[in-house]
Amino acid sequence: MKILAGTSRGVFKVEEGEPRCVLESRGVREIVEIGGRLFAGTGDGLYLSDDNGETWRSGGLDGREVWQTRSNGNGLLYAGVAPAGLFTSEDHGETWTEVSSFAELADSAGWCIPLDPPIPASARALVVQGQKLWVGVEVGGIAMSADGGETWTMNLPGDNPDLHMMYADPNDNSVLYASTGYGRLDGVAEMIEGNAGVFRSDDGGEHWVYAWKGITPRYSRPMCIDSRGNSALTVASAPTAFSNYRQDGGAGAMLFRSDDGGEHWRSLCDENHSPSAVNFHGLNIDPGVPGGVLVGTDNGEVWQVSPDAEWRARGEGMPAVLSVLAIA
Repeated sequence: MKILAGTSRGVFKVEEGEPRCVLESRGVREIVEIGGRLFAGTGDGLYLSDDNGETWRSGGLDGREVWQTRSNGNGLLYAGVAPAGLFTSEDHGETWTEVSSFAELADSAGWCIPLDPPIPASARALVVQGQKLWVGVEVGGIAMSADGGETWTMNLPGDNPDLHMMYADPNDNSVLYASTGYGRLDGVAEMIEGNAGVFRSDDGGEHWVYAWKGITPRYSRPMCIDSRGNSALTVASAPTAFSNYRQDGGAGAMLFRSDDGGEHWRSLCDENHSPSAVNFHGLNIDPGVPGGVLVGTDNGEVWQVSPDAEWRARGEGMPAVLSVLAIA
């Protein structure tokens, strides 16, 4: 298996356990394949690769931190960025145009990450289904459009505006999942059940239920869903936004899987990761094993985790791994 690891300092190609830097860049938040082309969303804009990640070139959006790139299935691409913005491309990522209606919404909404001083919000999670768009904003909520971005409505799962990741169930697109944290526009919420975790919607984001009852730690961020079988949902969580391997006692992170839409959860952690001293930032499906996942850690490791919670090291010695993608 070959793996592309997006790290805090660029993209590394991992072959037979050996990592090799193929792109130097800040904060590679996602690597995704769309239509045979690889897209790397970074803190230095968007990068494209047409040779399986061996070489990369700029895809524009310079000066923006790019989080996710998605296709509407009809030749139109969307990219979510920070400061909170949304861009479209009609030429497979060669050029980009800002969605002005979303920019106007961001300007008027007062979105921000409530640190001191505040940090501009991020449009970090995208779900695209034809003309239907869902944009998860950290911190702001979910902006929803049914007309390709002409008009927008806002929704807060459980009154929580701190959106991290969103995915639709590949076997039922009306079902959405969102991972959330404790951030609020006026500060940080009390760290109790219900104020962070995973939410589920059965009606395309109009209404949400809390799907993280009884689960700790609650601060949920990385998420992936497997289109094979029963749509296994995997989520990583930690005590806080700042949990990391350097702190006393380690990050205290966990990895959970649900096979029934978030009704029940079980740990995917082995004895050495229960809880984990390292935090989990990169998370993606393992294409070779239904229900299996690839996990990237904040101390520069990549692991292959089976549905039975067996962990196999696939790479180490990299900067913090923020995203992972298996390639041919």
